[in-house]
Amino acid sequence: MKIQVRVKPNSKKPSVTKGEDGIWTVAVKEPATEGKANDAVVRAVAKELGLAPSKVQILRGEKSKLKLLEVYD
Repeated sequence: MKIQVRVKPNSKKPSVTKGEDGIWTVAVKEPATEGKANDAVVRAVAKELGLAPSKVQILRGEKSKLKLLEVYD
């Protein structure tokens, strides 16, 4: 399954919101440096879906706020 995600780094309150347009908005506390926000996004999406973080991978958008994630079952 592929999920399109819009990331909001440096947020005060972490959250995962599923938008009507099919794009998830993931707010994380971590800054967008050294891959910290990317790791937090993977962990947040995995937690939301009840999966291990190893089952979620970033396909596109490593350095962008708009990312495409692949979720493996």
